[in-house]
Amino acid sequence: MIPHYSASDTIVAVATAPGVGAIAVIRLSGPEAITITNSVFRGKDLTQQPSHTIHFGTTRDQDKVIDEVLVSLFKAPTSYTKENVVEISCHGSDFIVQQIMRLLLQKGARLAQAGEFTKRAFLNGQFDLAQAEAVADLIASDSALSHEVAMKQMRGGFSLEIKRLRAELVHFASMIELELDFGEEDVEFADREQLRQLILNIQRIIRELLKSFELGNVIKNGVPTVIVGKPNAGKSTLLNELLNEEKAIVSDVPGTTRDFIEDEINIEGITFRFIDTAGLRETTDKVEAIGVERTLQKLSQSSLIIYLFDINTTTPAELEEELAKLNPKKLPLLLVANKVDQASPATVAAFAQLEGLVSISASEATNMETLKQALVEKVNLGKLNTKEQTIVTNLRHYDSLQKTYEALDDTLNGLGLGISSDLVAADIRRALYHLGSITGEITTDDLLDNIFTKFCIGK
Repeated sequence: MIPHYSASDTIVAVATAPGVGAIAVIRLSGPEAITITNSVFRGKDLTQQPSHTIHFGTTRDQDKVIDEVLVSLFKAPTSYTKENVVEISCHGSDFIVQQIMRLLLQKGARLAQAGEFTKRAFLNGQFDLAQAEAVADLIASDSALSHEVAMKQMRGGFSLEIKRLRAELVHFASMIELELDFGEEDVEFADREQLRQLILNIQRIIRELLKSFELGNVIKNGVPTVIVGKPNAGKSTLLNELLNEEKAIVSDVPGTTRDFIEDEINIEGITFRFIDTAGLRETTDKVEAIGVERTLQKLSQSSLIIYLFDINTTTPAELEEELAKLNPKKLPLLLVANKVDQASPATVAAFAQLEGLVSISASEATNMETLKQALVEKVNLGKLNTKEQTIVTNLRHYDSLQKTYEALDDTLNGLGLGISSDLVAADIRRALYHLGSITGEITTDDLLDNIFTKFCIGK
């Protein structure tokens, strides 16, 4: 939990990743950021320089030169935090960084807590809470789609949608609240039918947002994809070919893979987390049996299954029987026939009627692009338009939208029963509360601490 320090503190942190590099960046924010930096800097008088300028000089401990640095100035309110912000670019030596940090702390700065720069930006009105959370998503983005969605949310795309819905509901809530002031006069300022239609429209939009979370979760966290099949079907060979490296041991001996092997690749902007598993079969080998059990566990946690089979040693009837046992939850499944380079035309023809079958040779890298395209299609992002469509990627937002929807349901039920204005107003206030919690119009200290402690130090 972030300790509740004074907002007048000047904070400092290393903003670049730990480890030796060409440069490191030390960031300060607060009313004394420029003054404190100026006290350890030799060059121009930083207190007299304009905002958004960069200055060369040295950092010194009295007369001892620590490093040659570039200092960037961002004066309030035109900075990330809307406070005075200084960024010191020094050489990436851990020793140099620690010496400069020690000096800045001695001069009156304090160490920033995790996410405190972004928390200050939120508290100072730079952006709302949903946009602040998008900053963390942008830092963590590892694909084109996750980057695009995080960038749109950081620029306020999702927030605008929520604020628009909330503003429409606030208008009717105020009318109903006004009715309560004239309770003895039996007046009605809020047209109940218009309110009902508004709620139905808001619920329709919320349903679309809730529906988008499944895709948003895929974009943000990737697709857990389990490769399963019998021993010697070629699962490890397929994984190696997809990853373009020798990640898994390949052998003709059945049961070589005793545990799962996991790695990621990006296909058309979507991150797939591939998991190669132990072959599915009855076994008396205790270690292999543990591997088979873990395979079944991974299946229950996956979003997509690749069932790989050797087309030369499997009949259509055997395949149908195996699939019936394998996928009781009816997860998206891609059926892949391997070793087609060794198969006769008659064998290939026997499986031709299977819908969605992809035929490959993992060892010869045959039809791998077709397989990758089939994987993308299975994720069902074909109609996704990240530039136009608002997508929910955050579980907290999903939960708040769900609670908003339920509160609106209660409001509709109340209107249908003709309940009093004060009870209708209470349900609307509950819906407004949950909508407001998404963008930070409604917040608690615990909520803010929970969000910002997940950020890295220096952001």
